[in-house]
Amino acid sequence: MRSVTYSMSVSLDGYIVGPDGDFDWTMPAEVFRFWIDEIREVGVHLLGRRLYETMLYWETAGQERTLDDSELEWAALWNPLPKVVFSTTLSAVQGNARLASGGLVDEIERLRLEPGEGDIAIGGATLAAEAAASGLIDEYRAMVYPVLVGGGIPFFPQRERRVDLELVETRTFSSRVVYLRYRLAH
Repeated sequence: MRSVTYSMSVSLDGYIVGPDGDFDWTMPAEVFRFWIDEIREVGVHLLGRRLYETMLYWETAGQERTLDDSELEWAALWNPLPKVVFSTTLSAVQGNARLASGGLVDEIERLRLEPGEGDIAIGGATLAAEAAASGLIDEYRAMVYPVLVGGGIPFFPQRERRVDLELVETRTFSSRVVYLRYRLAH
């Protein structure tokens, strides 16, 4: 059965974007290289509307002459990747994406049963919070940046539910960014 992973960049004080919606503190080159390697393990990516709209950039970015080799490689991996977008306001999506036809729980259960390679990745804190509340996330992957942004959208929305985790992997980058990978403790 395919694993469900939640993987995002996060400030040390726990936010995926700052109070102004900015995340310019993320993505040194070595970390971007790591994300490229991680996306290779994904079979389908679930996104909320806000993250989907942010990632729309990559739909045409590969046509730009200003991209470096890593960015071109990311675009080449991201664009063909199947994506499922959860939105109550969008009526259409672009590229290799489709709007979710049902709820998140049903979609994840259906995807887990489908034959296929790779993880089911969840992007976006709101969507991940809904999956976590239903006990559907198998692994949490946080790329922790050495910055305090003071507010914004939290990586872990406040829920009154305890979840015990087991550390699987850590990695410290020369940029002082720390990757933490946890799975549900059994």
